[in-house]
Amino acid sequence: MSICVGDVIAVRGTQVTLRIYEESSLETMYFDGKKYKGVSIREFIGIKRGFSLIVCIVEGEYLDEKRFEVDDDKVQYIRKVEAKPIGYFESKRFTEGVKLMPMIRDKAFLLNEQEVTDVFSQGNDGTFTIGKLLKEDLPVSLPWDKLFNSHIGIFGNTGSGKSNTLTNLYSTLFNQYEAKMKGKSQFLLIDFNGEYTGEQLIKDKKNKNTFVLSTGKKVGDQLPLSAEQVWNTEILALLFQATANTQTPFINRVVEKRKAQIKDNSTLKDYVIGTFYLCFVSTSPNRDSLVHLKVIAKHLKHAPLIQKLNKIIWFNKDVDKAKYADPTTNPWEFYSAKEDFDAHIRPILVGIDESKFDSFDELIIRINLQLLRDLLYGNIQFEHIQPLLKRVESAVSDLRKIFEVKDDVNNEFSLLNVVSLRSCNQLTKKIVPLLLAKMFYQEHRENAGKSIENTLHFIIDEAHNILSQQSNREHEVWKDYRLEMFEEIIKEGRKFGLYLTLSSQLPADISPTIMSQLHNFFIHRLVNDKDLMLIDNTISTLDKMSKSLIPDLSKGACVVTGTAFDLPLLMQVDYIENKSSRPDSDDVDLVKLWG
Repeated sequence: MSICVGDVIAVRGTQVTLRIYEESSLETMYFDGKKYKGVSIREFIGIKRGFSLIVCIVEGEYLDEKRFEVDDDKVQYIRKVEAKPIGYFESKRFTEGVKLMPMIRDKAFLLNEQEVTDVFSQGNDGTFTIGKLLKEDLPVSLPWDKLFNSHIGIFGNTGSGKSNTLTNLYSTLFNQYEAKMKGKSQFLLIDFNGEYTGEQLIKDKKNKNTFVLSTGKKVGDQLPLSAEQVWNTEILALLFQATANTQTPFINRVVEKRKAQIKDNSTLKDYVIGTFYLCFVSTSPNRDSLVHLKVIAKHLKHAPLIQKLNKIIWFNKDVDKAKYADPTTNPWEFYSAKEDFDAHIRPILVGIDESKFDSFDELIIRINLQLLRDLLYGNIQFEHIQPLLKRVESAVSDLRKIFEVKDDVNNEFSLLNVVSLRSCNQLTKKIVPLLLAKMFYQEHRENAGKSIENTLHFIIDEAHNILSQQSNREHEVWKDYRLEMFEEIIKEGRKFGLYLTLSSQLPADISPTIMSQLHNFFIHRLVNDKDLMLIDNTISTLDKMSKSLIPDLSKGACVVTGTAFDLPLLMQVDYIENKSSRPDSDDVDLVKLWG
């Protein structure tokens, strides 16, 4: 038995009023070697009903007057509290929900520390601890199996401790289950500010890959990217902002031509030779083709071809038989017949070294080859495609810095993969997360069978950078596609073993569709009305009292709620003391800096 602190005097719906004894006002009490907290706001009390103990949370208190007329109207104040049932103990096991309701004159008792811990740690092994209950100062274990099997949101204003929470959450996971997860799960962290490129999160460095990307002068790492993602009409059209009616069909012809040639075991060199043959050996050669051939030769980086084309002229002495010729030879070389082409041009083209080309070189070459062919057949007008060529050449220079295109990328990623975008321009920061999400989501969707054998946990720090609907600096089509991609992942990803963890200081900027599909939340201090309104409208598991505390939470304190938790928790997340283990987001110490 525990300390009896009062009795029930009123029950209205799920609101219970108790009269509290005077001696129960102490902050801390001890009984039978156990520690108890006194009756106060957000504390827990148990009301005995038969063999069950109904657990209630105190939501308010007040004083009521009791007058004694026979003693000169002497006034005595009675302390009363308002409480709400949240669950019950049966056979020493806590169950969330209202099964029994108290009756008037039922006795109320304090809960000891172990009982309070059991209220919040039911159903798990009690080992996954990242902090303590804020008011009770008791360690609380989180249901890690339910938590990481869901989409997670970590939100809070700058300096509220959300980065510490993110790091603590995953550091604890890796510390306990690193060996068991290897080969069965992968974790991909998009790090916009370069806060996790050190020794954070995981102990074994062999299980962590860090890709520090850069589009500036400083050379960075290259991220493995599946060739399937590069040779995709949809992606290329978005990357290069292709117009829907003219440029996107053109890109599709480039992609489909490549697929057909690969199927027929034809190479890029064969395609180049065929295009040159088409230009030279024709019943009616086009004078303008030479200009485009020189551009192609430049991208082929084949010096003998460049030198040869620089010598060739358009010979039109006989207008009806105009053709290409090389006046530097004796006699002149003409190329209107297959024999002349095979003798003088084909040997040079055969010498092209395809191994010098990466996927981006091939992309530019194929675009120029397709352009030339379309012009010859009269399918397009040059002025419609020229802007696309400029955008391609401009974008490819940055893409080449950050991506290494490979046919198979399955063995290129480790257990934990951190992609730092700190040194990248704004366009790259938008592109990289989308391409990675599309690549991994497509892979998991295609490989998913009746049972999921591996999972991917996609962690995005500062998620508002790519999931915001407020961005006005990019093309609407591009923004919509990225949001639709992540909305599909958050709606359909669980069935394929793909889970999102989003951390942001601006939850109101994130797509409402994405916010509505998150399952579990760690909410630090938020003071913006839009953020608070979003939280209020989005999270159904958050009670009124917990919502009211959010604007006033101290650093590191957060409200934890969601489908993995029977009750909202008010938690103080442990501060990571080791500087090398916490994210590089510490505040500047001005006393030390200016001292």
